[in-house]
Amino acid sequence: MYSIPISFRQKWIAVSLLLISFFTANGISHAQTQKPVLHGRHWVAITGKPLGATAGAKIFERGGNAIDAACAMLAATCTMWDVLSWGGETQALIYNPHTKKVIGINALGVAPTGATPEFFKKKKMNYPPEYGPLAAVTPGTPGGLMTMLAEFGTMSLKQVLEPAMQMAEGYPIEDDTANRIEREKARIKQWPYSKKVFLTHLGEKREAPYQGEIFRQPDLLSTLTKLVETEQEALAEGKNRKEAIYAAYERFYKGDIAQEFVHGSREQGGLHTMEDLANWKVHLEEPVMTTYKGIEVYKLTCWVQGPVMLQALNVLENFDLKAMGFNSAKYIHTLYQTMNLAFADRDFYYGDPYFPPEEPIRGLLSKEYAKERAKLIDSEKNDPDAKPGDPYPFEGKKNPFTHYLQKWSNIDTARTSRVNDESFFAGTTSIQAADKEGWVISVTPSGGWVPACIAGKTGIGMSQRMQSFVLDESENPFNVVAPGKRPRATLTPSLAIKEGKPFLAFSVQGGDTQDQNLLQFFLNMVEFGMNVQEACEAPNITSYQMRDSFDKHDTKPGRLTLNEEVPQWVRAELAKMGYKLEYRRRTSGPITAIYFDWQHGTFWGGASNHGDDYGIAW
Repeated sequence: MYSIPISFRQKWIAVSLLLISFFTANGISHAQTQKPVLHGRHWVAITGKPLGATAGAKIFERGGNAIDAACAMLAATCTMWDVLSWGGETQALIYNPHTKKVIGINALGVAPTGATPEFFKKKKMNYPPEYGPLAAVTPGTPGGLMTMLAEFGTMSLKQVLEPAMQMAEGYPIEDDTANRIEREKARIKQWPYSKKVFLTHLGEKREAPYQGEIFRQPDLLSTLTKLVETEQEALAEGKNRKEAIYAAYERFYKGDIAQEFVHGSREQGGLHTMEDLANWKVHLEEPVMTTYKGIEVYKLTCWVQGPVMLQALNVLENFDLKAMGFNSAKYIHTLYQTMNLAFADRDFYYGDPYFPPEEPIRGLLSKEYAKERAKLIDSEKNDPDAKPGDPYPFEGKKNPFTHYLQKWSNIDTARTSRVNDESFFAGTTSIQAADKEGWVISVTPSGGWVPACIAGKTGIGMSQRMQSFVLDESENPFNVVAPGKRPRATLTPSLAIKEGKPFLAFSVQGGDTQDQNLLQFFLNMVEFGMNVQEACEAPNITSYQMRDSFDKHDTKPGRLTLNEEVPQWVRAELAKMGYKLEYRRRTSGPITAIYFDWQHGTFWGGASNHGDDYGIAW
């Protein structure tokens, strides 16, 4: 036998073509995932922690529907401080099988009385603070949970809160939360009620709980007990299930719980008033939607960043992504440029739709607008200063803010200091649930994470969402802080409908990475044929070219995080395009998702290998 010599370059080309062919044709459909697919026939429950998923499973086993189970998981993860707590905010999308409609749940709190740009500027702040009482909007999660349960659930508040109440009585704390408390103990000591709850070994070398230690929260248990007692009293008086749950809602926002919350906030320097809590309400909304290759993708509207994924899908429809190959240099470049264009629009045009001025959301989601944005992408190099576009003509209107757009830039040297990586990646949890009746829910709750300032003897950690506001109208005229207004948040549950039936429920933890991760997850399944677990674990890229929604609102043009497994030749091509490359071992989310297998009448559940996300199905 004679061998034919092959040059080093030819070998690399051959390997490249084989890999691209493999990824393009098959996604990673034969890859070994680190977690198995969850298969279920009757129900599936997935969230950020194993104990949280167990709470959902317990409710399903007792006859609850997907909404009941999701509410139990929400209550459990809040009680576990799984990067959120009871004083935070809840955002959800619900598919109602009886109406065949998707409903949005807006349970984001609002800025309290006195929270004005002038107030913060007098304190020499460029934005509302990252932590403490002045970072807190009104609590949204309790109202969101009770509204979802009353309107779409089947169980009582007592039944749904039972797992969380058992945990408040005492549960073995996991290492992630315990160690976070230890790292943040200096800040926690600033707030007396937080110090009492979190620092169980005050004065010792380690002042936080130890992994596996029974962590007790008597004040929170008392608050949850009051809600259940109010519900049970209302039932005893002859009120129906829904009326009894709303009686508990009233006690939280207008009764003695609200009084203690407001007292605890103001005692520590917060601005909350009884009127702030009493006037706040949950909104049931119609979500926004776009289509991608015939699939309907639903998101909450512009009070969160959800529409940014829809804008990106509209732009990407103008490219043949599958032909580029999964995570090829050309694919990564096109994805990065598209995301930056969409996020630039987010940074300037998104805000609370219940406050003027009216956001041009119809223009932003126009397919024609997306075609114009797609034309801006240079196939050869990164654009470090992707700017907001002008969606107003696509609504037949004139843009009233062109004077701000002319000066708007992301390469301003004042905005290129070190980006806080933790704010990009950390925070939040996600919840997915579905049942055999057809109810589907995707939730991305957040707020009140450690280190949280606890409001008095309620046991409730206050939200830190005020930091997402701006103080200067020229940055974003739709997101300037004002009393009663919602900050534009990053939180973004997702539902997709295909041929009139649920196709996917998916969401992810994190901050500004959320719709970056979810966009890639969706394309992994639709373009590259991955199954739901493969799509959850597949390596993602991260851009930092948008304005961070937290703390200093910084940006880092051209910075690109890749997975460590990205080949050298892809890295080299991207470097030539002007990217500043860095690498992480895991870049998958952490995403949680449910895929609906209508051929077999089953559920497929996925939870990424990035964190502690876990699911149970039956």
